[in-house]
Parts: sequence; C-alpha cells; structure tokens
Amino acid sequence: MDQEASLAKNNRQRRRLPGNDSGTTTKKGRPSADIAANLKLPAHGYPLEHPFNKDGYRYILAEPDPHAPFRQEFDESADWAGKPIPGWLYRTLVPNSVLLALHDRAPQLKIAEDRLAVTGEKGYSMVRATHSVNRGKWYFEITIEEMPEGSATRLGWGQEYGNLQAPLGYDKFGYSWRSRKGTRFHESHGKHYSDAYIEGDTLGFLIDLPEVENNEYLPSTFKDRPLVKFKSHLYYEDKDRVQETLKNFKALPQSKIEFFKNGKSQGVAFTDIYAGSYYPTISIYKSATVSVNFGPNFKSPEILTEYNAKGMFDRVEELISEQSLSDLLFLTENRGRLRLDNFAM
Repeated sequence: MDQEASLAKNNRQRRRLPGNDSGTTTKKGRPSADIAANLKLPAHGYPLEHPFNKDGYRYILAEPDPHAPFRQEFDESADWAGKPIPGWLYRTLVPNSVLLALHDRAPQLKIAEDRLAVTGEKGYSMVRATHSVNRGKWYFEITIEEMPEGSATRLGWGQEYGNLQAPLGYDKFGYSWRSRKGTRFHESHGKHYSDAYIEGDTLGFLIDLPEVENNEYLPSTFKDRPLVKFKSHLYYEDKDRVQETLKNFKALPQSKIEFFKNGKSQGVAFTDIYAGSYYPTISIYKSATVSVNFGPNFKSPEILTEYNAKGMFDRVEELISEQSLSDLLFLTENRGRLRLDNFAM
C-alpha cells in the first residue's frame, strides 16, 4: 500500500499514519515526548518523506515545545505508557525561509532540491509556498525557465483549500494569470487581461490586503489538534473546513491583485478579492518549469518601493512571532485545564 492510500484508509478521529501507534513510547514504556528532537532535518527544514495534504486532512510538522507547561511532569510520569502525546507539548515548526511546500502540492509535481523551482507533469496540478499572508502588500517573482510546446501555467495567489489537482483559479480559493493569451482566471471564469507570457519572462505578483480593524490575524496554534506519527516525525492533523470557509467568504473592500511582466505592470487583475490568507501558488500543465524568487534580491526591486510592498521573504520573522504569540495565548488560557485533563490520573 502506498503512502497516499495509507493516509486515505485511516479516517478516524485519531487516525494512524503508516508506522504509527498513536501512543508513541520509549523502551521503558513511557511516551517519548521528544521523538522528533534528535532527528536531523534537511537544510530546508522539512522531511523528504512526508504525508501530503489531501483527502480532507492537512498535516503540519511539529517540534517539541520547550516552553510548554508541565513538560517535566510529563516526561517523568509513568501513567502515560501507551497513551497519545498531548498536542500542546509540541508546536508548529515554522520554516525559516519561504520555499515551495513539499507536502502542500500535487505529488506528481517535481520540486527542485533547493525548493525554488518546479516542473509539471501531464494535466494541471498545483503547489503552494510554505508561507501565506493575510494583510498588507506583498510581492514575489516567477521566471518561466522552460515552456515546451503544448505546456502552460497559471500562476498567482491561492488560499489553503484550493484543489491541488486543478489549475489555480479553478475554484473560489485562487486567482491566476495564464500563460496562454494572458488570460486571468477565478472560479473557472477566464477573462482577457494581457498578452501571453513565454519562456524567459520574469513575472511579478503583487497582492494588496487592507487590514480590517478587530479582525483576528493570528495563525492557528494547532496545540489542540491530535498528533500523528509518520516516518519518525510528528504532525498535527487538521481537518479541512472547506464548506464552512466557503459559507463565510466575504469580499475584502479595496483589496487587489496586480501582475507584472519583466518589471512592467499589466494592470490590476482582480479587485475586492475574498478575505483570507493567500499563498504564492503555481499550477502547471504538462512539462513546463518555473523558478520562484521570494526575495530579497528581486529582478524588479523598484516595484516594492513604488507600491510600498514587502517581499515574501519578510514574512518569515513575522510568522515566527505570530505563531509564538498564538501558542502563548493558548497555553495561558488553558493552563488550568491542561493540568486537570492530563495529570489527574
């Protein structure tokens, strides 16, 4: 049974990934709270073997949280033998650079070793970046490295629930710019936008998401989610909320997306887009190859100055701070309950 089939097969509240017994223990029968602590990750910070986001679930790589309360009590407790590790003892591993996501992509796409280029295969399929943005002005670039005859791309910005086995702009979760005829797409509706772009062109992608007062912008803590093990690493398992998200979609006034070709604006492509978190997103038809540039050394740096925008590389430190605050709030608000639920045995 292959990895994806294994994931699809296990669809219970605490589903088991291949090689997992959700009560991870040491030789003494106690849970190993730091199962992932000593496992060396590649330079880009993500396991080469991993569960893909699909089948209604998303998988978020976790690492031990040294600041979690009661950690020493947990390590010393003999009552935990054979029981699941509490998610609050871990935290989301926030990538230290913006790259193409290994896990948040269609499996058939070929990601370069440096995770800054991708090659397609057969029909349209998609990959998102590791970081998203939900307010402010942000920019990144893509260069068309190879565009064999018959191939095509749709590039732009997409939210987390966009269908990975479809072109960007297929559903409500994405906004794209197609290589053929320069068409722009959203919800499968294509409209003329610009001339086509071709092999050798460098494209710019600007999103403007005005901040709304009293909106909640912090990322999810995930500490209340179950942990599952895959290939010696632990992941938070989060169920997709597609229908709930669609039901609550609202246009964000004065928001916009603008595309650039070789440093020149092609005009505003979309306005009043849906509010939410957007990832740089690539979808490819057949064997085209593109490379991404999240900064800081852009080919058209003047765009950042002109539009008062940030490069995606600036999102790294922001997200680390936001994730830490989100985790801290969860631990502070739930400290009493965590002790009662997990140590009154």
